Amino acid sequence: MNPSCLVESRSILGMRADATSYPAASSQVLAWARARESRYIAIATVNNVMEAHDSPTFRAIMNAADLVTPDGMPLVWGLRLLGIPAAARVYGPDLTPCLLEAAARERIPVGFYGATDAVLERLLRAVRSRYPKLRIAYAWAPPFRALSPEEDLAATARINDSGARILFVGLSTPKQERWMAAHRGRVEAVMLGVGAAFDFLAGTKRQAPRWMMRAGLEWLFRLASEPRRLALRYLKHNPRFLALFLTQLCGWRSFP
Repeated sequence: MNPSCLVESRSILGMRADATSYPAASSQVLAWARARESRYIAIATVNNVMEAHDSPTFRAIMNAADLVTPDGMPLVWGLRLLGIPAAARVYGPDLTPCLLEAAARERIPVGFYGATDAVLERLLRAVRSRYPKLRIAYAWAPPFRALSPEEDLAATARINDSGARILFVGLSTPKQERWMAAHRGRVEAVMLGVGAAFDFLAGTKRQAPRWMMRAGLEWLFRLASEPRRLALRYLKHNPRFLALFLTQLCGWRSFP
């Protein structure tokens, strides 16, 4: 359910996207964090939309999120074409510093869950240098395998015991959204699936130039940077998204 009547939403191929902004999203996250509410925010790209299109289970997870921000420009353009001309991008690697700065100012403890030990170490060093007053209550790079029920219970208890009120989750899509959905009501924090933001803030991966981001070509930069990992995702999802969204826009097909 959309968390606020002030945030307009549209369904893109059956997945909800919210026309929020950096100030609005940050304000909502901080309000939930102050109230110690268990929430999850999905930061959505074309990959999320197509995963949701292909999997009813994942679509339900995305549509149940407390906020779904349009991370990729195709989603922003989609929202505009569907009647929200003021829709703007809310990009995970930019939303994360906004929230870190606000959390440091308000002394709200934060945590980080994901990445590898090496990336997490560099991330924490960079964050502490940039936000010296930030209270980092928790940080853990879980193993790539699935945790046993006992391990998951222990990890959840450690997060809650740490006092973190905002938890940045960097597990990549769709793993991070599935994890957050499974832990809403269990993790006593606002969870944000920020994906590659850990690597970008740690300096272990390069971001696309801003002009490429504005032009919706960030995927091309990332594909050139990590062809083996991303080729299947982009070459499979992007053309299908364009074709399917055209059928939605023209009214030739409806989506659940």
